[in-house]
Amino acid sequence: MGIKEGKSFCFFSAKGGVGKTTNLLNLAGILEQLEKKVLVIDLDLYNGSIANALNCDFDKSIYNLVEDLFNNRFKNISNYTTKYDEFIDILPAPKDPRVASQIESKYLNDIINRAKNLYDVVLIDLNHSLDENNLTVLSNVDFITFMVTNDPLDLKNLKSLISIFKKLDIKNFKVMLNNSRDPFKDYYSPYDIRHILNHNIDYSLSTDLFLQDMEVYNIKGIIVSLDRQFSSIMASDYQAFLTLATDLLGSGDKNE
Repeated sequence: MGIKEGKSFCFFSAKGGVGKTTNLLNLAGILEQLEKKVLVIDLDLYNGSIANALNCDFDKSIYNLVEDLFNNRFKNISNYTTKYDEFIDILPAPKDPRVASQIESKYLNDIINRAKNLYDVVLIDLNHSLDENNLTVLSNVDFITFMVTNDPLDLKNLKSLISIFKKLDIKNFKVMLNNSRDPFKDYYSPYDIRHILNHNIDYSLSTDLFLQDMEVYNIKGIIVSLDRQFSSIMASDYQAFLTLATDLLGSGDKNE
């Protein structure tokens, strides 16, 4: 009997500040409610904030993992991860951004595949650059969701990015419109956005997810979607994440 592999996923965007990290953690919270074991890998190597967002102290990071792979000292990925709760572990970005450049892309696919043998879902937090590390991840994960806001520059940039992916025949992506990032920006209707992007809006987050007291969650290291009232107070957003989680868990070949 073969080893059952988990699924790998990342949010990506054409610009920064669109809510990728916050909503990657919200997706992790939904997957926890589905009783899935989740590893969150922070590959925003220079500005990683996963550990800080979750109030997780850590001794080892992805840098230590790569260093041990290079020196044939690697034994188990659990030696480098930090536990958030019963279902969610994190593999943090390095504390010292000066070592980020030493994390070579050739190790990333190996790390993701090793993690998929241990977890139901591997969620990868990226920055918005099309650098070698990010391209390696984007080429190898099972499922990608582009996150975009109702912002003219963001939409123009994503249109170009989607065009590149289509030319490369990469089809395992969908689009999430994040209305909660800038709730007072409503330049375009959903119809207009679909026309601009030449692509469907597959998931949409409402302005209800804009929380004026978000700092309280951050200070306490709480994932918003794990709040017991989330599914009732923010029902449409809960359903959007649940649909995304279901699509991710059911995703097949990345070029189907």
